[in-house]
Amino acid sequence: MQIKKGIPVSPGVAIAAAIVLDAEDAPIPWRQVAPALVEQEHQRLEQAIRESCDDLHNLRDQAETSLGLELARIFDFHIGLLNDKSLKQQFDKLIDDERVTAQYAVYAVMHDVARTYQQQSSHYFRERVSDIWDIERRVIGHLVGRTRAELTGLKQDAVVVAHDLTPSQTASLDRGKIKGIATDAGGQTSHTAILAHALGIPAIVGLETLAGEVNTGDTLIIDGNRGQVIINPDAAQLLEYRQFIERINAFERGLADQAQLPAETTDGTPIALHANIEFPEEVEGALGRGAEGVGLYRTEFLFLASENQPTEDEQVATYTQALEALGGRPLTFRTLDLGADKLVQGGLTESKERNPFLGLRSIRLCLQKPFVFKTQLRAILRASIKGEVRIMFPLICSVNELKQARMLLMDAMEELTEEGIPFAEHIPIGMMIEVPSAALQASVFAKHVDFFSIGTNDLVQYTVAVDRSNERIANLYSPAHPAVIQLIKDVVRAANRGKISVSLCGEMAGETEFVMLLLGLGLRSLSITPPAIPAVKNIIRMVSINQCQRLARRALSFETDREVLKFIRDELHRIAPELIEGRRLS
Repeated sequence: MQIKKGIPVSPGVAIAAAIVLDAEDAPIPWRQVAPALVEQEHQRLEQAIRESCDDLHNLRDQAETSLGLELARIFDFHIGLLNDKSLKQQFDKLIDDERVTAQYAVYAVMHDVARTYQQQSSHYFRERVSDIWDIERRVIGHLVGRTRAELTGLKQDAVVVAHDLTPSQTASLDRGKIKGIATDAGGQTSHTAILAHALGIPAIVGLETLAGEVNTGDTLIIDGNRGQVIINPDAAQLLEYRQFIERINAFERGLADQAQLPAETTDGTPIALHANIEFPEEVEGALGRGAEGVGLYRTEFLFLASENQPTEDEQVATYTQALEALGGRPLTFRTLDLGADKLVQGGLTESKERNPFLGLRSIRLCLQKPFVFKTQLRAILRASIKGEVRIMFPLICSVNELKQARMLLMDAMEELTEEGIPFAEHIPIGMMIEVPSAALQASVFAKHVDFFSIGTNDLVQYTVAVDRSNERIANLYSPAHPAVIQLIKDVVRAANRGKISVSLCGEMAGETEFVMLLLGLGLRSLSITPPAIPAVKNIIRMVSINQCQRLARRALSFETDREVLKFIRDELHRIAPELIEGRRLS
């Protein structure tokens, strides 16, 4: 038995036999053709590019049907690159200058392009290398008659192991048989990772050497929650994980029966539960799990899923789709939160910052790119006639930033009014509390907004000075840190005094051990990932506000996060032991 650690990009647990894919990167030999056959090579190349584009258009249509428009746009990059005149000129020049075969020209040029991407400092660019290989293999396959390995028609459940999966391969996976994905390469924002998450397949990337250490047929456990792969587990590990999967399935079936019950404490206090989403297609599943609306729509994923910045009309169409799916329920748009670990091409984000989490990101980036920002604001406003809309600005650190953002919103409203384009007249405007400076000045900010949303992912990171994506110091990243708890308490108090609403939308809200603490700190609205809603609702319906307030007062008395965690977990175990046992490995 061997355990490999990687980067979890799609949650869940799977147990199945491995299918190890060959890299499909066998070199194409340099070979000359007779002068009289050079034109024929150009024609072969033209035909291969046309056939490849036809393939990609079909794949894009299939992806749009099964995954939605935003994810289908991933293949626009492939189509756009194949239609790029400068790339075609490089192919043609190599054929003319050296009289090489069309397949060698594609092989040589695309390897140069991939090398350029690999040398970039930005993770985003390096993670696009799999797209380059995808395009190269597709065109060469048409030139030499090589059939691409497709993961369809499988007769038994399997876990796919590869150095990397191309977006085409990932999008065409047989979801009925492929139970997990494990790759040596890739990162959290790679197209393969985004697609795996959308498909709901447990996936781990960045495993470095797994493909060389696993054989087809080996039994694998893919733990997408912990980011680990267990190769040929022993009987004890298999039994433990199989029992864990059974407990999870039984537990979630039980919770599903309560999905549409009200999220109300035993003493009658209603708690609003909303969903965090990235794509409109997630709305239906969120409502099915009991969400009352969307409390956080991460609009930047529309930009990440496409190589080109989406137009205003494209954004309107996407936002309208989400609002119509909600059927009148509220939707809170978080404006663009790009930069740091979320980079896009086209000069929109800076890829060479020394410390991107403290650099040009989020609202700072938007204020420096007012055209892009205002285009998004116009799109949100235009879509607002289709439902109940709220707008919130991320990573606000100063009152001046908030005022500038609101000024651009007012400009967008004036433009639409002058153009005779309708939009909702009364849209609540809010801000995220994600940095200590905003939390400490919450009473001031409360005078300028209609609501707060506490984003604990960044608030924890900036309060305890820990990069949450750095595995080497991951143990120091803790929402239970006493300073974080105190800041949350202060923000809730400032919101109440300022008579504005306050919610919490970070991952902390979806972790069951924190539910009682958050209610005890005064929160009455939570926005969480859809799969976590039933479990959180279950806890809410088992406790009283008095219980939660007593727990919060005690938690605030501790000096360390370990003391806080032990206390709140012990309390939850006392109240709902079956919840703890159902959600965790023994």
